[in-house]
Amino acid sequence: MKKDSIKNIRINQEVQRELSVLISREIKDPRIPLVTSILHVEVAPDLKTAKIFISVLGDEDTRKNALKGLKSASSFLRVQLAKRLNLRNTPELIFIIDESIEYGATMMKLIDEVTHSTPQKKESEDFDEDLDTEDQDDEFDED
Repeated sequence: MKKDSIKNIRINQEVQRELSVLISREIKDPRIPLVTSILHVEVAPDLKTAKIFISVLGDEDTRKNALKGLKSASSFLRVQLAKRLNLRNTPELIFIIDESIEYGATMMKLIDEVTHSTPQKKESEDFDEDLDTEDQDDEFDED
């Protein structure tokens, strides 16, 4: 099975859906916060391993604790996946913290700071000057 085949994409989606349900409803580990999201799942074509990219809202300690909690619960999650999904092999679960959401939020904050710190009045004055010169050019073209 190829990595980007339709079957592998469906398996990725099913594993992601089932893990999301299991993490939110079945795991009672206090280290795993309620705002733990599974962003993406990559199941290997041979179904031996699955990389699960997660996002945890909170500081660095919260993320590390959530990762430890998920790693300790990985055997339980794997057994539950085997019961819920009909796969030839149940993949070994490898959890990876994905910081792309935090990175995106940081970039948006920086863009907003730059946008608000630049003078808006200067841009509007330049635009008005451009309009005035265009009007003057049109007057000369009519003659």
